Amino acid sequence: MPMEERGPGLEQMSKGGTSSVIDKYLGTPKTAKYRCKVESLQSSLHAKAKADPSYKFYSLWDKIYRKDVLHRAYRQCKRNGGSYGVDKQTFDNIALIGEEKWLEELQEELRKDQYVPQPLRRVWIPKGNSKSKRRPLSIACIKDRVVQTAMHLILQPIFEADLLPEQYGFRPDVDAKMAVRRIYYHVTQHKRTGIVDADLKDYFTSIPHKDLIKCLSRRIVDKKILSLIKQWLETPIEGFFNGKIQRSNEAKEGHRSVAQGSPISPLLANCYFRRFLLAWKKFGMEEQLDAKVVNYVDDFVICCSPNKVNEAMQSMKSIMERLGLFVNEAKTRTVKAPQESFDFLGYTFGLVYNKNNETYWGTQPSKKAVKKVIDKIHEATRIQTTWTTAENRVLEINQIIRGWCGYFNQGPVLKSYRAVRKYTEKRLRRWLVKKHKMRGTTGYRQFPDEHLYGKLGLYAIAEVMADVPKAKA
Repeated sequence: MPMEERGPGLEQMSKGGTSSVIDKYLGTPKTAKYRCKVESLQSSLHAKAKADPSYKFYSLWDKIYRKDVLHRAYRQCKRNGGSYGVDKQTFDNIALIGEEKWLEELQEELRKDQYVPQPLRRVWIPKGNSKSKRRPLSIACIKDRVVQTAMHLILQPIFEADLLPEQYGFRPDVDAKMAVRRIYYHVTQHKRTGIVDADLKDYFTSIPHKDLIKCLSRRIVDKKILSLIKQWLETPIEGFFNGKIQRSNEAKEGHRSVAQGSPISPLLANCYFRRFLLAWKKFGMEEQLDAKVVNYVDDFVICCSPNKVNEAMQSMKSIMERLGLFVNEAKTRTVKAPQESFDFLGYTFGLVYNKNNETYWGTQPSKKAVKKVIDKIHEATRIQTTWTTAENRVLEINQIIRGWCGYFNQGPVLKSYRAVRKYTEKRLRRWLVKKHKMRGTTGYRQFPDEHLYGKLGLYAIAEVMADVPKAKA
């Protein structure tokens, strides 16, 4: 099978490879035993779904409240952390009750059909790097998160068999950098230099419930499963509306929306976006326009022949309209590579320079991505945090920059690395000066590089390409 048509990671689940995307929690021997049993169940479900694309699963509900599945789901939720829901229950509260007892009570609720989802708590978080623009995030109670995660553990292997190679978001053995490399492959190897840099307007809140349930019922016939998913889709939101705490039933009344931030939302979003990809192929757009889609949940680009890019744009808009989705006209545009650049998943695609100052088409961290990590470092080194130890500050900073460098390790990254490294050193020295109430503002003499990297153990960002964390081939 040609390289560009091979499905990423689809074979892994039938071989027990799901742990790369789900919880790798080790813990006690009991937890390890549960993990093995769950992975065995997942492998069986995936193998059955893949062997027969038309097979429908009639009896899944009893698997949702299996003790090993709930135990695995709880461990995964606890590892992910997160804030409390409308019931204000935290993991510390559950620990006081007793985790085993709490899980047994939840298992009984599900077994006796007494489980009822609680409203979502609405919070607002910054959108991108903007301080004025915010996007909504819906936080479910821990109980609801555990049940949704248990549902995800059972449904993910089934629908993984149906998701297409173009889909890279939240799947086993697939990551965002694979999507980045796929775009590079289309442009450099197949000269698909016409790019539709697409953006959907509020994708999660635009997904129509009726059509989404149709997508799911193509595989799932268990009425209890579908009924519970519908309840989650229609769950009211509790938050500050018009200056006071109120509940909104906008999802139920509008028959749209998947709560962004819930454990099961990426799977539902992938299932619905699959409809666009199927239509793109069925209507002949992929073949006629030599147009390949690269998708990461709600982000996607179309790489096609340069003289077909406008036609690809119009075809994309037409199909999205039929699916009940809305294209963000202000952010959707056509790009002609290599002359023009565009951003995708934190990377900027365009002309870059090599060590000989020669240009070539490639990728580098976007300006927004650099600003985002700098903002995080700024927040981690605020003067208000000087009450903590230097070791704790460095530990938090290391987590930020190690993860950032681990993701941005493709293309000419040294310029971006240098900017992040200099800013980190400057902010940490300033923090140390304030903490120890010393004179001056730079702190270079008091805290030289040997102190930051030697004594405190600050993560050393690479200064030469040979030291850059290697990306997967």
